[in-house]
Amino acid sequence: MPYQTIKGDKVPIKLWSRVEEVDSAALTQLRNVTRLPWVAHHVAVMPDVHVGKGATVGSVIAMRSAVAPAAVGVDIGCGMAAVQTSLVAGDLPDSLRALRDDIEARVPVGMAAHDAPAWRDAPQALREECRRLMSDFDELSCDTGLGRRASQQLGTLGGGNHFIELCLDGDDRVWLMLHSGSRRIGAALAEHHMAIAQKLGHNRALADRDLASFLAGTPEFDAYRKDLWWAQAYALANRRVMLSIVETLLEAHFPEVAFAEAIHCHHNYVSEEEHFGEPLLVTRKGAIRARAGELGIIPGSMGTRSYIVRGRGNAASFTSASHGAGRQLSRGQARKRYTLDDLKEQTAGVECRKDRGVLDELPGAYKKIERVMAQQ
Repeated sequence: MPYQTIKGDKVPIKLWSRVEEVDSAALTQLRNVTRLPWVAHHVAVMPDVHVGKGATVGSVIAMRSAVAPAAVGVDIGCGMAAVQTSLVAGDLPDSLRALRDDIEARVPVGMAAHDAPAWRDAPQALREECRRLMSDFDELSCDTGLGRRASQQLGTLGGGNHFIELCLDGDDRVWLMLHSGSRRIGAALAEHHMAIAQKLGHNRALADRDLASFLAGTPEFDAYRKDLWWAQAYALANRRVMLSIVETLLEAHFPEVAFAEAIHCHHNYVSEEEHFGEPLLVTRKGAIRARAGELGIIPGSMGTRSYIVRGRGNAASFTSASHGAGRQLSRGQARKRYTLDDLKEQTAGVECRKDRGVLDELPGAYKKIERVMAQQ
């Protein structure tokens, strides 16, 4: 569908959804972004948009010589990875429970970490990448208090809507897909810099102090950008280590398996890009980059399909697309509305957890992924 234009303050909002489908609180957040003195051209809003902290999830904000940490999100560098395997549906056993048990035993979830750095067992190039990351850890601008835990959380999933999945494509080929971010270290860095930004004088008059921004050319901006780049690299390495772990497990179950080149994409990050003839700092919070021909990943929810996509290079979206289906119910609302029987019904035929710990992640808590895809 073509985008709808909503009047903003300094710039308009371009929305790839119907206005009536967007929560009023999310619309308020979007209008607050249009009041920022540094926002450029317009705010691009993806069809999976929903309320976030300061800035909505599912928004793309371009700024001139400024960046707002809340427009990136606390899970800096959160994103997706997907790799096609040589397996087909007929190669899989009737039950995937044994493989799921092995993955859950090797990849820590929630707040957990590896007992020893898992990246040390990764292929050489990845080991070197992780070693460089951890050698730069002491140069971060704040003491996160995490110490060696940051090294031990490389290759861990986290919680919330993060997942590892085996799925089939339209030709019955088996894919490995996962969603994760920068773990506790990314959140600690984000919270540290958000607190600093809110104390800066140029942010005192903002409609929403959660949109406090850093200005290029200042020490605060330089410190945030350095930590941001590190956290984005950490998140990517985290996903690569997990892919390596799960690929090794798949090889144990299927000795002849081979893997294609992986597809990677961030969906909570900052990028220095040129749009409409000028250099801009582009933040995608719950959005992926979709330059012409660029491969991306748009996952659905538990029990629904996901999409491997090619970007169309749409200038009006700052060459962006949605990052998933997008929540239509908060976690609390989902827990009140649905039961474990609903979870089991909506994930019938899927080998996955079916307990209260994932009740708020059932498909009914999310928008219909087919609708989201049709809108973009």
